[in-house]
Amino acid sequence: MPKPETEKKVNAARKVYFVGAGPGNPKLITVLGRELLEKADLVVYTGSLVNPKVLNYTQGECIDSYGLTLDETNKLLVEAVDFGKFVVRLHTGDPSLYGSIVEQMEELKKYEIEAERVPGVSSVFAASAALNTQLTLKGVSETLIITRPAGKTLEEAEDLIPELSEFNTTMAIFLGTQKIQEIMDKVRCPKDTPVAVVYKASWEDEKVITGTVKDIAEKVRAAGIKRTALILIGGVVDPKNYRRSHLYGVPQKPL
Repeated sequence: MPKPETEKKVNAARKVYFVGAGPGNPKLITVLGRELLEKADLVVYTGSLVNPKVLNYTQGECIDSYGLTLDETNKLLVEAVDFGKFVVRLHTGDPSLYGSIVEQMEELKKYEIEAERVPGVSSVFAASAALNTQLTLKGVSETLIITRPAGKTLEEAEDLIPELSEFNTTMAIFLGTQKIQEIMDKVRCPKDTPVAVVYKASWEDEKVITGTVKDIAEKVRAAGIKRTALILIGGVVDPKNYRRSHLYGVPQKPL
């Protein structure tokens, strides 16, 4: 909990900054994100996912929100704003992907607290960098689908992974490593479709496992990877027979 204050200060701004911490490497936070951390009196961060080295950019109080309910987290933010503190809510990657930020911002509105979003580098882009590939590649895939397994089991009606896998595009699957065998059993793309699992993309202990729909689950199991990894499915994982983009396809006449 924030340190007790003897009296409230006046905070004209009444704002919380929702900042994307990036995928892991502390240098991959944005310049603006770092500047806000440097100003912060309080940083509430997702400790199970954010690299603690990112917190070296702040001299403010840092509170891990792991295990806290939405109400408990928002209470920390509201109380800090009420005491005139500069507050940062720090999320892993970019908060717009599975960041649960809308409900947090809606709660803050009840206390007339503004929320400002600061984008971050998503782990899906760090995973692409780890593979030295592109997520869209002419002649291979022009579309990226970002999804996750449904609920607690893959048997729930809202699970769309089987249908989405029929489009022959690049698929990025978050929060699915523990269910990778079930996912590979359900996808409807060919069994020889390339797959990569990137563990802790951009962190110092990053690992990249590559294979196919047929064998990736066993490879991941053998590597002992159970969480904090992104699954990429599609030809861009092992690009072949791609076409040159129009940007570089035809020589341009000099001006």
